Amino acid sequence: MPTTTRRIHIQPSDDNVLVQGMHDIQSQLKLPLAFPPEVEAAAAQAAAHPRLPELDRTDIALITIDPPDSMDLDQAMYVERTDNGHRVYYAIADVAAFVTAGDPIDLEANRRGETLYGADAKIPLHPKVLSEGATSLLPGQLRPALLWTIELDKTGEIASIDVRRARVSSRAKLNYAGVQQQIDAGSADPMWAVLREIGELRKQREQARGGISLPLPEQEIDVVDGQWTLAFRARLAVEDWNEQISLLTGMAAAQLMVQAKVGLLRTLPEPEPQSLQRLHITAKALAIDWPDALSYPEFIRSLDPSKDTHVAMLTACTTVLRGAGYTAFNGELPAQPMQWAVAAEYTHATAPLRRLVDRYTGEVCVALCAKQPVPAWVLAALPGLPVTMQASGHRASQYQKAVLDLAEAAVLAPRVGETFAGAIVEVAANAPTKGVVIVRDPAIEASVSSTSSLPLGADVRVKLVEADPVKRSTRFELAG
Repeated sequence: MPTTTRRIHIQPSDDNVLVQGMHDIQSQLKLPLAFPPEVEAAAAQAAAHPRLPELDRTDIALITIDPPDSMDLDQAMYVERTDNGHRVYYAIADVAAFVTAGDPIDLEANRRGETLYGADAKIPLHPKVLSEGATSLLPGQLRPALLWTIELDKTGEIASIDVRRARVSSRAKLNYAGVQQQIDAGSADPMWAVLREIGELRKQREQARGGISLPLPEQEIDVVDGQWTLAFRARLAVEDWNEQISLLTGMAAAQLMVQAKVGLLRTLPEPEPQSLQRLHITAKALAIDWPDALSYPEFIRSLDPSKDTHVAMLTACTTVLRGAGYTAFNGELPAQPMQWAVAAEYTHATAPLRRLVDRYTGEVCVALCAKQPVPAWVLAALPGLPVTMQASGHRASQYQKAVLDLAEAAVLAPRVGETFAGAIVEVAANAPTKGVVIVRDPAIEASVSSTSSLPLGADVRVKLVEADPVKRSTRFELAG
């Protein structure tokens, strides 16, 4: 159920704008740039003495697939066909094999909540000796993991779920673009054809449930040797198939916890009717047909992200996906357990190196599958995790937005006064002369104003009137 994804790939640089801008952002947001010495010392000690489980599943030909520069590898995967459908092996880094409740690493992770991504200054949840070293599922290394085994029937529905601790070893560290090139060339390992089958089946199940994904283009930023560039790109097919494995595991984890009435869910309430009514009005303004009989998910699937008017519509549709949170429970199910965009009960369980909550949901599921009590340290932490994750999520959003604002202003700073081709993708409801424009070259999404009402969805010419990296502000006006 992705909305807008913005990836940042920035190489270290001596550029004063980058260096000073990043320093200002980190200072203003009071971000934890370094781990306390006692945390680093504890992490080094833990890395040298992992708690390896007895079960050896190094026979499984697991691989990882991530962006090429990623070193904090949470997941390794292998999929295969069976007589009854498909089998998914999904190994998740076992953080609890290195971290003990109440130790310095654990306390610091609970203060941080999640890894913060912005430029070359990624601020990790755990010290790198763990997150990019001993805990990461790097190739050719023996690692403790939570090994999920999920059996799917021929329609792609879950038939059985198991998760247990095991020793694993990834065979290869792959990246999306490289694998997609091999798939397109017909030279990919046969496993990727199996992943495609599972991915397509799971998307069919998503459609049948009424789940949704917003196929907005991704905005990527690169800075190499002090030169800033921005571009939009469409997601690769292999990314969508891989994402379905993560969604599947999150749904499987939620299923285990709901059955046992203990755990933590990622929830999103159904939008208010008036929110959907506003989207119908937006579609009409954009001259996009939305028959009354067509549901919101079906309408989303009818949109084409290569068309600017449809990108404007997809941008507007993100408004009904806001308000996601976490809900902890023990003994009684939440009154509202659903993740509306997934159209199912769902939780986060696949990224414990980067997100605190996943360590706890993983521990709940391991205990439930072993028919053992959930550890007391997990039960004690559950009630406070929603607040911790809400705060860290807000901080992560602030950080990413500030870095993007800095990048956009830096790219455009030399071009104030020029005009650009763009499309109006958002108009303020209470101020129709103000809105948001997407400029595709360079790839910018910024505020725009006019002396008259902005034409939502229209192709326009806009004049750059401000691009200030110090203020991280970029502003356009509708050109005459």
